[in-house]
Amino acid sequence: MKPLDCAALKSIRLIATDMDGTLTIDQKFTPQLLQAFDRLNQAGIAVLIVTGRSAGWVSGLVNYLPIVGAIAENGGLFYQGETQELLVPISDVKLHRQKLAEMFLKLRSYFPRIQESHDNAFRLTDWTFDVAGLNLEDIKKLASLCQDNGFGFTYSNVQCHIKLSEQDKARGLLKVLEKHFSQYRLEQIATVGDSPNDESLFGQFPLSIGVSNIQHYQTQLEHLPTYITTQPEGLGFCEFVDAVL
Repeated sequence: MKPLDCAALKSIRLIATDMDGTLTIDQKFTPQLLQAFDRLNQAGIAVLIVTGRSAGWVSGLVNYLPIVGAIAENGGLFYQGETQELLVPISDVKLHRQKLAEMFLKLRSYFPRIQESHDNAFRLTDWTFDVAGLNLEDIKKLASLCQDNGFGFTYSNVQCHIKLSEQDKARGLLKVLEKHFSQYRLEQIATVGDSPNDESLFGQFPLSIGVSNIQHYQTQLEHLPTYITTQPEGLGFCEFVDAVL
């Protein structure tokens, strides 16, 4: 990972960014972040949020933030204005949720202490439980159990996700770019993140940026971002915006 290079970032016209731990500071949006969004908007640089957060949360956020759209549930759904678009092959959401619930109960038989996340009721394509209290060996065991049962697994600084094997942020983003933002070339797109569920964005996009707290997961990732900020969380994102502008 290299320090930010202003010259290399000059071509950026669209920023696809994670939310928790990347835009937030202590789990909150700040006035500094909203000012950064406004500065990008004035410069004609689009912002697209790509988060693991639930459909319910994201469908609201996309209407309040000055962004061109948002991808929820690690590549599960895309929101733009009042439009919801499914990005993964799920023909029966109710049946899919039932299967996810059964997988969660199976995981709980091995790890009785895991707790369903508060926002799980607002999800459509994945199932989440809190990452707090789990160590790396626990995470590896949970991922292996999901894989053995035909599911995918990822985690962030907030939650663990049971999902479809083919569901990730990069695949969802590439679908959205092809359909809705085909005017942007790959070298004009930057991806920003802070944790393992952002790894696909680092691997698929050459202009990838990690805020400095990505270093907590450095030994756990196969694909690291190209650049890293000196500041963590939302401060790092604002540092990146300064470099772009």
